[in-house]
Amino acid sequence: MTIQTGPVSVDAMIEDLRTLVKVESPSRDVEALTASAKAVAGVIENRLGGQAVLIEIEAGPHVHWSAGGTPKVLILGHHDTVFPLGTLERRPFRVADGHVTGPGVFDMLGGLVQAIHGLAGLDDHSGIEILVTSDEENGSRSSRALIEERALACGAVLVCEGSADGGALKTGRKGTGGFEVTIKGVASHAGLEPEAGVNALIEAAHQVLDIAALGRPDIGTTVTPTVASAGTADNVVPAQATILVDVRVGTADEKERIEAAFAALTPHLEGAKISVRGGIGRPPMPESASAELFAMAKQLLPDLSSEAVGGGSDGNFTAALGVPTLDGLGAVGGGAHADHEYLVIDAMAERANLVAGLVRALQKR
Repeated sequence: MTIQTGPVSVDAMIEDLRTLVKVESPSRDVEALTASAKAVAGVIENRLGGQAVLIEIEAGPHVHWSAGGTPKVLILGHHDTVFPLGTLERRPFRVADGHVTGPGVFDMLGGLVQAIHGLAGLDDHSGIEILVTSDEENGSRSSRALIEERALACGAVLVCEGSADGGALKTGRKGTGGFEVTIKGVASHAGLEPEAGVNALIEAAHQVLDIAALGRPDIGTTVTPTVASAGTADNVVPAQATILVDVRVGTADEKERIEAAFAALTPHLEGAKISVRGGIGRPPMPESASAELFAMAKQLLPDLSSEAVGGGSDGNFTAALGVPTLDGLGAVGGGAHADHEYLVIDAMAERANLVAGLVRALQKR
């Protein structure tokens, strides 16, 4: 059975999306995120009724809406974006050539709007919850416990992150994390007595090679040094260096191996000292967690495809708990975190109705 186009209005979705995008919401900006949370709550209440509660936390408010009744399904998303204030002036909201463009339209405000409008077309909202967090782009440190609590209570999670290439749903995700490696050396005059120092930059060079060698791309583990800094002046042996590292893993075993390897890093130069912060905060999302829900989605849209991706989302947390989780249900488009970010207008109604169809099926369980 294929999904039928429901009563959703694409024009109305675009206008609600315009409302959300025009309230810029960079992560860590509590004032901006407070305004954004209020805008999200307003769209939810306008389309679904009831009250959307702002959960005030240090990072900025999360938004939670519940229709009441026995919890059946959690619609999960976030309203923070990676773009600094002022991006909207340089890259305004635009509707042209079949696309919507602007900061956050694909990641992930478009997906939120589509889900809300899809739910609005249902006669029965019982058992539905919506949670829209404010810190996903920064690792979800303040929201993880709440996400996990509501996921366990509801028993199924639909994540409205943007789709994979070509509109594919995301049925697996790597675990993601980052490390900061700090090297302490000893400063000295680079011309008069370089031998009296311990060169933190040279030690950092050794460590970059050791760290990069930890990767196992053949099994999905990538370990990528991304940022390095050292030194204070061109005639001073640097006393400190810092390396930032992005890590992606496909399995829990690899998470343990990588974290142990970073903890065991040792200096090559006598007198150098190493300290490590960080870890793999998002566990891998196994494809088994999405199998049941993807099968349901295929009954609604037989041409749907799926993909396992390297990026993480809050679906990683819920899937790791064993809660059935389906990701990538949001906007069809691309360019997440980039200036060319876009949403495909022609896919909006179908995606809204897909979410509605999955919710309807989950309500009957």
